[in-house]
Amino acid sequence: MFYGKKKEVLGKAVVHLTAFEISLDVDADRDGQVERNNPNKGSWMWGPNGHGAILLVNCDSEHTCRKSLDSEHAEVTRVSDLKDMSPMVLRTSGPAKLPEGYKLTMHISQGDADKYSVENPLVGGEDLSKEVPCLWGNSEMNFYVEGLRFPDKDFEGLISINLSMLEPSSQGFPETPIFTDKVVFRVAPWIMTPNTLDPVEVFVCRTTDNEQFLKRMRRLVENSGCKLKICPEDMNRGDRWMQDEIEFGYIDSPHQRFPVVLDSPRDGDLQGFPYDVLLGQDFGYVTRTAYGKEVSSLDSFGNLEVSPPVTVNGKNYPLGRIIIGVAFPTATKGRNMTKVVQDFLWAQKVQEPIALFSDWLLVGHVDEFMTFVPAPDKKGFRLLLASPDASYKLFRGLQNDGHGQAKMFDGRPSVRPTWLNKGEINKSNNHAATLQSCIDWNRDVLKRELGLDDDDIIDLPILFHVIENRAVAYYPDMVNMIVLGKNLGIPKPFGPKVDGRCALEAEMTSLMGGLGLSCTYIDDFASYHKLLGEVHCGSNVRREPFSFKWWNLEM
Repeated sequence: MFYGKKKEVLGKAVVHLTAFEISLDVDADRDGQVERNNPNKGSWMWGPNGHGAILLVNCDSEHTCRKSLDSEHAEVTRVSDLKDMSPMVLRTSGPAKLPEGYKLTMHISQGDADKYSVENPLVGGEDLSKEVPCLWGNSEMNFYVEGLRFPDKDFEGLISINLSMLEPSSQGFPETPIFTDKVVFRVAPWIMTPNTLDPVEVFVCRTTDNEQFLKRMRRLVENSGCKLKICPEDMNRGDRWMQDEIEFGYIDSPHQRFPVVLDSPRDGDLQGFPYDVLLGQDFGYVTRTAYGKEVSSLDSFGNLEVSPPVTVNGKNYPLGRIIIGVAFPTATKGRNMTKVVQDFLWAQKVQEPIALFSDWLLVGHVDEFMTFVPAPDKKGFRLLLASPDASYKLFRGLQNDGHGQAKMFDGRPSVRPTWLNKGEINKSNNHAATLQSCIDWNRDVLKRELGLDDDDIIDLPILFHVIENRAVAYYPDMVNMIVLGKNLGIPKPFGPKVDGRCALEAEMTSLMGGLGLSCTYIDDFASYHKLLGEVHCGSNVRREPFSFKWWNLEM
């Protein structure tokens, strides 16, 4: 109202207010549902009381012919692909349309353009900013966000999507944002699975000389209640080292979870297997390539393991810790795992890696001197370590008990038997003290980094000898086993027989029997051991994922 000097009414003025409610929404509370306007949707926080949406890398393939990663397609080609993406909803409430010249835009930073994309029947493409043809009134528009890259050295894993309302330009000024909303996602990490998780599938290769090995493996796998997948000769082309080519893991979110195979930069004759055979619908693929650098034996994934869950000095690692082998820390020369792979493993954050000294071995893999087996107690597992000292203790005991005539490798026609009392074992292992010290150094690292006591570690009687200034197993390396629940597939060691039974098998069976574990001894002597590998090297296991959700980690 407008009044004159005498308070008479001179006129009336009416202000018309137009109110729009706009909300860009995601599953910020991680319950699998996209809630309306969560106040924490624009940030990320770890932990069970944390917040922030989760994004999967769309690294599987909905196509069975002419395979390619779904993330490599500019558009969604199958509806089934949408479940691998994270839902995002634009909600509006207000008049049926915006005033003339006003518009909504969705935009991302240029640095994030290669890390994710937003799919919608109406919105998509590679533009950093795109107008949203929103249906006004009380409406919802669904979007689907897919990850294009895993966390890595140059990418922490956090991305943001912005929505802005722009008012029209005037008098030469550009369009101006008068409202902005933002949502934040974290890309789900790639997670490894330890021996203590239940097996699902076992993978091995068929070669011209391993038929007996396959028969024993088939029986072991059937008894363990999982599936055996055999890679045929025309696919592996004689490359039998299934463990070295790949590592199984998975990715997880509140709305979707699937296995993802990590392909090593080793690239032997098995290099086509993970992409051509494993990649498929709800089975993802990722690899890292070492550009401009020669790949060493340490880049094979027998040199990549993961511990069961541990607590170290009060800090919980509910997904365990990754273990890799490298050169000795003070060495000026030596082989190391390729930096691009190490960077990738560190960037996942949820399984903080531990580096062990493995370059003292000719092949150089951590699975040659350590593994984990389940245990029926609060700890839930035992660390098994190769121990030359334990071997000599066992053999000296046999000699003192009058079994000096017992022979190593008895029954192997291609190997000359070795008598315990002729000193040939000592001669073959005159570096034993040095080799034991290498293992002991790693033992101390594992105790410190995994929070272990001596009672958590079992020493296995395993000898090494030196070839080309590095160590190899003298007889089949029993620590290099396959773990399928309570069933262990162990390389048959061909140790000295006492009362008709292999003394090494008897010792191993006794040690594992105390944990309620069953030992199956598999003859891999000719088909794997003589080629510098064992049962674990020639097999691989896909396991059930953790029940623990990675986003609940306290960081």
